Amino acid sequence: MVRCFLTTFDNPYSPYDEFEKWYQYDVEHGYNSSGLLMRIAETSSQFTDNENAYEIEKAIDKIVAADPINIYKKLKITVPDEDTLGQTA
Repeated sequence: MVRCFLTTFDNPYSPYDEFEKWYQYDVEHGYNSSGLLMRIAETSSQFTDNENAYEIEKAIDKIVAADPINIYKKLKITVPDEDTLGQTA
C-alpha cells in the first residue's frame, strides 16, 4: 500500500525508515511538521486505517499547496500491507 508523509526539501532522512533522525532534524530546524500535520488532518479513532491515511494525504496536499516559502513536500512510500507482514512464501 502507498502511504504519504509530510517532509521538507532539506531533510535528508526518511520519515518512514528513519523517523527518529527525521523528527530530530525537523524539530531542530523549527519546522514541527508532525504538529502541523496533526492540526490540519481530520483523523479519527472511528476511521479505518485507510480512511485516516486518506485524511492525512488530503492534509498534506493542503499544507503543500498553501506553503508560502516552498519548504514542504509530499513523500509517497510503498509500505507492506499489515495483512501480509506475517506471511512467508
